[in-house]
Amino acid sequence: MATDCRPQKSADIYPFLDTRLSIDQRVNDLVARMTLDEKIGQMMNDAPAVERLGIPRYNWWSEGLHGVARAGLATVFPQAIGLGATWDDALIYRVSTSIADEARAKHHNFVEKDKRFIYQGLTLWCPNINLFRDPRWGRGQETYGEDPLLTGTLATEFIKGLQGNDPTYFKTIATVKHFAVHSGPEPERHSFNAETNEQDLRDTYLPHFEMAIKNGKPYSVMCAYNRYNGEACCGSPRLLSDILRNEWGFTGFIVSDCEAITDIYKYHKIVPTPEEAASIAVKAGTDLECGKVYQNLKEAVHKNFITEADIDIAVKRLFTARFKLGMFDPKEKVKFAQIPYSVVDSKEHQALALEAARKSMVLLKNKDNILPLKKDIRSMAVIGPNADQWLMLLGNYNGVPSQPITPLKGIKEKVSANTKVLFEQGSELATGMPMFYPIPGNILFTNDNKPGLKADFFDNITLTGSPLFSNVTPTLDANWFDKAPRQGMNDDNFSVRWTGELRPTLSGTYQLGIISTCNTKLYLNDSVVAKTVYHFRDEYGDPRLRKSVPVTLEAGKRYRIVVEAIETFADAQVQLVWAAPKPDLKQNALNAARQADVVIMCMGLTPNMEGEEMDVKIDGFRGGDRTKIDLPLAQQELIKEVTALGKPVILVLLNGSALAVNWENDHVTAILEAWYPGQAAGRAIADVLFGDYNPGGRLPVTFYKSTDQLPGFDDYHITTQTYRYFPGTPLYPFGYGLSYTTFRYSNLSIEKFAGDSLRIVAKVTNTGNREGDEVAQVYTSSKYTVGKKSTIRSLVAFKRIHLNAGESRDIAFKVKLPAIAGPVSISIGGGQPDALLKTTSNVLTQNISNP
Repeated sequence: MATDCRPQKSADIYPFLDTRLSIDQRVNDLVARMTLDEKIGQMMNDAPAVERLGIPRYNWWSEGLHGVARAGLATVFPQAIGLGATWDDALIYRVSTSIADEARAKHHNFVEKDKRFIYQGLTLWCPNINLFRDPRWGRGQETYGEDPLLTGTLATEFIKGLQGNDPTYFKTIATVKHFAVHSGPEPERHSFNAETNEQDLRDTYLPHFEMAIKNGKPYSVMCAYNRYNGEACCGSPRLLSDILRNEWGFTGFIVSDCEAITDIYKYHKIVPTPEEAASIAVKAGTDLECGKVYQNLKEAVHKNFITEADIDIAVKRLFTARFKLGMFDPKEKVKFAQIPYSVVDSKEHQALALEAARKSMVLLKNKDNILPLKKDIRSMAVIGPNADQWLMLLGNYNGVPSQPITPLKGIKEKVSANTKVLFEQGSELATGMPMFYPIPGNILFTNDNKPGLKADFFDNITLTGSPLFSNVTPTLDANWFDKAPRQGMNDDNFSVRWTGELRPTLSGTYQLGIISTCNTKLYLNDSVVAKTVYHFRDEYGDPRLRKSVPVTLEAGKRYRIVVEAIETFADAQVQLVWAAPKPDLKQNALNAARQADVVIMCMGLTPNMEGEEMDVKIDGFRGGDRTKIDLPLAQQELIKEVTALGKPVILVLLNGSALAVNWENDHVTAILEAWYPGQAAGRAIADVLFGDYNPGGRLPVTFYKSTDQLPGFDDYHITTQTYRYFPGTPLYPFGYGLSYTTFRYSNLSIEKFAGDSLRIVAKVTNTGNREGDEVAQVYTSSKYTVGKKSTIRSLVAFKRIHLNAGESRDIAFKVKLPAIAGPVSISIGGGQPDALLKTTSNVLTQNISNP
């Protein structure tokens, strides 16, 4: 049996099936047998089968940023920005290894059922290693932060884990994106021209890509939507050929971002026709298009815009990738094809998700060492819109975990049985963005007056004929992952209709909607009021998670409600949700806080507010990006009123980008940055809050005090962006984070080698009374430059280490001197030198000459 599909019968004589031949020979044989039409078909992400040659259909688009995404059940790790906050390259390798294992297992499970759809393949379009140059970028959550070295180091390990260590086959293929100068603004990304000088390109926007390409050796790169200095990134000979292939030696294939080739003629207006746009992209080096503009390549050949030989180059790169994945070889020859499905959501992966979430936590403030809390505290209030929302925990580009743990659930599991835990939402996320919850069972009734909704299940996708079976469900909160509602049904060919009545107990304006990965419609009194907006299989990955509408409902009235869901492939989830009127939202939270000995406030953002090209129109947000970097006003007001009660307030931030929590830093008792921590979020947060884990994460981005400290968001010229060039005082600096113990650096020794190498050695001692992790950070800085602007300082080495109480360890780094003349300052410690905030470790600095 083949790992993908092997031609049978007479086709077995083809040399491209002979595993004794080299991959180059096999690819050349296969491509030589294909017609021009067949070749062009393979150059778009949903590549059709070539049945006469036994080539199966393959969809190149799959996702694995922090877990296999959009393909049903999967282990969900912290969002990439949280992985960046771990500063732990060895952990990143283990995480991506587990992601690749799950992707392999799921792929072969799909193939055995002859399923070859989007998100079911082995070419994973990750990691996103664009530099998070400005906290306003909505997709910054997908990155490892603002520093080239940190990003490049973590990306390298992530790539290695995805692709595996077999000399013949890739486990999966990593796709580094988005090459190269790309970080917003989201609403203008299809027409935007990012402009920089050569120094900014080489010193800021390329180093991490170069490091990842040369050291990680990914077999795929994705080019960006925007133009760079006037050239479309997906049609740029300089970026894709001169730099990527010729300078760095990249030998894999390049894929466009989705519809980026359309942008070349439609929005960038570099050429007037799709034939010309497709031609310049292919000739520049973009082998695969996410989209359908490449279907114009045959006409482009006829018009002499491009030759079939140019097309052959791209097609050969694509088939080389498929051969290296073992897709045309016997299954027994490909060790990765033996990975069992049991690895998906395995206990080992669940434990790794918890470890990663713990390591991502960054303690920002801990006044009077209030943390860790005691587990037998008499009473506590858990307040906030992010306290009990599992979807928020996942970030974007996510899979579906089996048992997500919200902060509220994690806290309840952690404290003693005698502790009284009060929960109140307290506020909406922001004005105009209410919180949604499944409609409770006491509001829903069947047509014959029984509690709940009647569900009719059909073994077709047309909701026709007699139901296969029926039942009554108390609420509509269904998640079948990538399975069917019951055994024996086709998990990709069924439909469900829920019917009943909605009987509200409170009059007012409600937001009524659905969260679904199926093709779903919601009817109220026989009118369609909502449809599925985010489909995990949606062609363009619309990032919104629901469609909702405001409706006025009267208490005591009966409203006929119908939900119809059609499932055609991959995962299946349907929730009937609402945002009910909450006139006493804040007052209820204040009442709960008054009864508590300590208040834990779970605030922040969600992937519904910050993300990829979103239709969000509320104060402080624009198209997925942010226009303000403080908390939404509704949350600020709640925090201030709760804090005014005089109770200890622990602020837990859940978000994908830096927040300007200035007032909060001055007034609340403790602050924990938790990011979007994935499926184990609540358990990891509780472990840190109650002392079962000592936080050791460090900020991978600068937390500024306001946008007044930043240049224009669309200004790509590096002036004051990122810690390397920022001359002001941040709220929290890059690399910052506290611990429950203390560390002392001593015995700094710096030895110069021939050329530009340094060996830096220091002793690190855990001087506290509990074990913990420390992130040793080495920075260089100089006031001297040679014909160009200089960074204020730059991270040149780092290592996360674990030390028991009282334990000491010598750590050593080999680094390169910066290419500048004059004295160079070298520092090593638990953060940047000269940081004004008190930390739980010191920093040693030594100047050396650099003639």
